[in-house]
Amino acid sequence: MTVFILVSGVFTGPHVWADANARLTEAGAEVHAVALAGLGGPVPAGGTEIDLETHIADVLAVIDSAGKEAGQEIVLVGHDYGIHPVLGAADRRAEKVARIVYLDSGLPRDGVPALAAVADQGLREQALHAAEGAGAALAPPERDAWQFLGSTAGIPDAALDRLTALASPQPLGTLLRPLALTGAAAALPTAAVLCTGNGASIAMVQAQVDFGEPTLQAFADPRVTFFELHTGHWPMLSDPAALAGTLLKAAAGEGHRLTPRRAAEARPFLLDVLELPRERSGNVDLYLPPDARGPRPAVVFVHGGPVPRGARPTPRDWPGLVGYARYAAGQGVVGVTLDHRLHAVTDYATAAADVAEAVERVRADPRVDGDRVALWFFSGSGPLTADWMGRTPPWLRCLAANYPIMAALPNWGRLDSRFHPAEAVAAAGSLPLVLVRAGLETAAVAATVEEFLTAACESGADIQVIDVPNGHHDFETVDRTDESREAVRHAMRTVLGHLTV
Repeated sequence: MTVFILVSGVFTGPHVWADANARLTEAGAEVHAVALAGLGGPVPAGGTEIDLETHIADVLAVIDSAGKEAGQEIVLVGHDYGIHPVLGAADRRAEKVARIVYLDSGLPRDGVPALAAVADQGLREQALHAAEGAGAALAPPERDAWQFLGSTAGIPDAALDRLTALASPQPLGTLLRPLALTGAAAALPTAAVLCTGNGASIAMVQAQVDFGEPTLQAFADPRVTFFELHTGHWPMLSDPAALAGTLLKAAAGEGHRLTPRRAAEARPFLLDVLELPRERSGNVDLYLPPDARGPRPAVVFVHGGPVPRGARPTPRDWPGLVGYARYAAGQGVVGVTLDHRLHAVTDYATAAADVAEAVERVRADPRVDGDRVALWFFSGSGPLTADWMGRTPPWLRCLAANYPIMAALPNWGRLDSRFHPAEAVAAAGSLPLVLVRAGLETAAVAATVEEFLTAACESGADIQVIDVPNGHHDFETVDRTDESREAVRHAMRTVLGHLTV
């Protein structure tokens, strides 16, 4: 028999698991929804501060009292913040735990507090402000503010009302005390349940593995499996039946397994291009036309992200971007790739500064016509387009974006208002915009594109959409089809046309 120990996230308690609990029990499992101290569980006597170690002790108590019969296997499930006490408890009782399930949660690390995993800048600032004032707890969100902690898609109104009514203040110590791990549970089988409505997907995790960041290679271990639920961040409320079924499969060792990192040469650019050499200076690479005479226009290709620190190769050496730069150079313009520091969703201001500085250095190069430049953004760099639409310089002749993320995904929390393309496009004026849309895009990303296109049409922006109906995110390296090739050629012709090449 499987024994599920369920641990909920911030501000919530055992009540959120009621429907999923019933379904798991009907399937023959033993289920325990942990009542964490201050979150539905008893408060320690004597005024003892509640912190992460308190919650780890709460989970340990359930582990020690459950699964005592022969043949029982304990599966720990941590949702959102709940993965922190789950990992802390598994580290101390590794011999009793059969599997750990990450339910739409982050990846806690030894020595890092749970607050670091909170994407929403507003909530982080609220917690730090409360800590400075010696506050004991963080107030739960109002009904309409749950969305900043994750997508509420699929939650019935009555369930959202109940979630709000039963929410508890989150003890600050649970968010501020670093997680201490010895590594004892590192070899335990794990499963990750990703909620696509919250912006996560198996394809995105595979891409993270392909980035080459060393710590992410463990995702491709055969003991790690993945599932997708097509709902928001609280599947126990929005689709408890699907969640229960998925947890049963996870406990049985089922699920999708990632492939080990795919070598760069295994995913080359889909067009045959001239093998032009690069000129490297700082974080910028130039690819010059083979027969350049006089200053030439330039196309600056801006990679997406967030990209893990330490990823190798760095983005400017990714086959797709190098292919675009060489293709542009073969058409008579200077192709440019660069590295910027978008390592987390909180890094957009840093990345924007990196891009702006790199563009100015490119424009200052005597081989570049500084008055004829196009910027071409990809994927997660989409929010950076807002800067250029909001204050279009005269030398910017075109702005292009391939399969862009044009607004904060639900699991990003609130993004700085500076990086809202749907708001900035009203100021784009006559700046030509080219958007390449992947037809097989994830629903969460596609929604951001539709929001932007609606705003662009309402403001009368000069925008051309190039559709790739059967294309995925990164179609230039994953979909080697005639449709994809023609989309690349069409987009390049359009951008170069605005540079009068």
